[in-house]
Amino acid sequence: MKTITVGESAPLFSLPDENNQLVSLADYIGKKQVLVYFYPKAMTPGCTVQAQGLRDVQKQLAEHNTVVFGISPDEPKRLLKFCQRDELNFTLLSDVDHKVADDFGVWGLKKFMGREYDGIHRLSFLIGLDGKISHVFNKFKTKTHHEVVLEVLKSI
Repeated sequence: MKTITVGESAPLFSLPDENNQLVSLADYIGKKQVLVYFYPKAMTPGCTVQAQGLRDVQKQLAEHNTVVFGISPDEPKRLLKFCQRDELNFTLLSDVDHKVADDFGVWGLKKFMGREYDGIHRLSFLIGLDGKISHVFNKFKTKTHHEVVLEVLKSI
C-alpha cells in the first residue's frame, strides 16, 4: 500500500453517489477544494460519528470553498440509507471494487481482533483547486476528524 502524498496530483475518478448518479472529481478541479475521506463501512459506529461531525460543519466547510466526498466500498443503496438515517448533507460515493481506494493508496492489509483482511484504511485527503493533494489527514479520531479538517482549512 503506497499512499499518495502532498504535492501529488489527485487520482481522477468517477463514482456513483448514494442516488446512483455518477460524480467526477474532474468537475470540481479549479472550482472547489475537495475533501475526500475514505471510511470502511456505512452505518458502523466510528463511520457514523465521523460523518455526523462533517455534517455538522458543512457551513464552515462551504465558507472555505470545500466540498466533501465520503468514499467506501458500500453499494449506493446502503449509502442512501446512511444519508437518510443520519441526515447527511454531503455526497457519499460507492467504490465497490475499491479501485479509487487503491489509486489513493488506502486499500490494504488490516488487523482486527487477531484477524487479518484487506480493507480501507481511514485516511482523508484535501485536494486543492489545482487538483493536487494539499494535505493528508492520517492521524485523527473519528469524533474530532471534522475539527482537524477545519483547523487545516483555517491555516491555508
